[in-house]
Amino acid sequence: MDAKDISALFALYRQHPVVTTDSRNCPEGSIFLALKGASFNGNQFAQQALEKGCAYAIVDEAAYQTDERIILVDNCLQTFKDLAREHRRQFDIPMVGITGTNGKTTTKELIRAVLAEQYNVMATEGNFNNDVGVPKTLFRLNGDYDIAVVEMGASHPGDIKTLVETAEPTCGLITNVGRAHLQGFGSFEGVCKTKGELYDYLCARELPVFVNRDNTHLMQMIGERKPTDLYYYGQSDSEDILIRGEVVCCDPFLTFRWREQDHEAGYQSEWMEVKTHLIGAYNLDNMLAAITVGYVNNVTFDHINHALASYVPTNNRSQLTKTEHNSLIVDAYNANPSSMKAAIDNFRLVEADKKMAILGMMGELGAVSEEEHQKIDRMLEAAHFDEVWLVGEEFKKIKTPFHTFDNVEAVKQEIALHQPQGMTILIKGSNSTHLYELPPLL
Repeated sequence: MDAKDISALFALYRQHPVVTTDSRNCPEGSIFLALKGASFNGNQFAQQALEKGCAYAIVDEAAYQTDERIILVDNCLQTFKDLAREHRRQFDIPMVGITGTNGKTTTKELIRAVLAEQYNVMATEGNFNNDVGVPKTLFRLNGDYDIAVVEMGASHPGDIKTLVETAEPTCGLITNVGRAHLQGFGSFEGVCKTKGELYDYLCARELPVFVNRDNTHLMQMIGERKPTDLYYYGQSDSEDILIRGEVVCCDPFLTFRWREQDHEAGYQSEWMEVKTHLIGAYNLDNMLAAITVGYVNNVTFDHINHALASYVPTNNRSQLTKTEHNSLIVDAYNANPSSMKAAIDNFRLVEADKKMAILGMMGELGAVSEEEHQKIDRMLEAAHFDEVWLVGEEFKKIKTPFHTFDNVEAVKQEIALHQPQGMTILIKGSNSTHLYELPPLL
């Protein structure tokens, strides 16, 4: 579809400014766009969408063009992205693009919280960070917003390039890069190349980039691209760091201090201490990223500190929950080698009489899956926790002294028979292992 076609479709959208991709939700006068998935074909529901109230339907299979109000295009998903980009271009506001292996959702929420102290912010909801979720996010833009924060995920080469060309961010950051989705990327180098597509986009347009100065991989990636507008944050005392932070304590919530510094001008602000509601020293980098974005967007120090101190995590990310029997550290949304290592390292530092870890397997690691799960096992052996339960078929394949379970249902049965008592329990795993179902039982 060429620019002329998109222009015509966008003119139609301006007359009917609601796009739906769900035939069960067809607001009167909206446009139904037929997307496809592994187990569904939206083309089949085009006529039904019209009958339910849609003004038009867009399909990409000629057999379903059965009404004059049904428009045929080459590819509905691409059309969805093209229309979303045209809609985004109607709003000349800053847009922060975020990607990374770990921490991107937490960082997005922290940035949203900081910016919301002074601006009306639109941000990605939940995990709407893929080639369907990002366009849906962009369609939420309206004249009420001052700034936007858009999260972008990737599991295959080229994913980030596609998303940045849809969202057209005006600045951005990569939280980190790690060994995740290796089945899709092929290698760690593939991860770096794909995540680096955000840097490619921003640097080619001389747009601001925020970089963790202490992350060796990110420093190598940004050095290869030679940006013209760069803001560093980190924990080291490098002279080019703008926002520097240090961990004060984790007991178990993170308390940290930070300051603005400009070595060239000989200036350093006073240290400012923030007590957070997040578990884990690894969240300091996420905090510093949010501070830097807020600072560059003229959010005051007081507002930044208030936002970070007030932020309370949700969605099973770095949450502390106290039950009748135990204290739970719940991080049951994401699991890959780097995030698992960070969680175990942090749990070792937590002060507790009795510690237990319930860990779910890491998916999409391809040929290195057994090796990476064995590394986690060795870390757990060295940590000397009082009890460890490992969940999922990938953990069943390795040599381990710990109790292994096929799935979360087997864990539930074990809890019913032997209820843990008086433990501080780390629950860590990917969403697919469903460990988020365990807290009510513990």
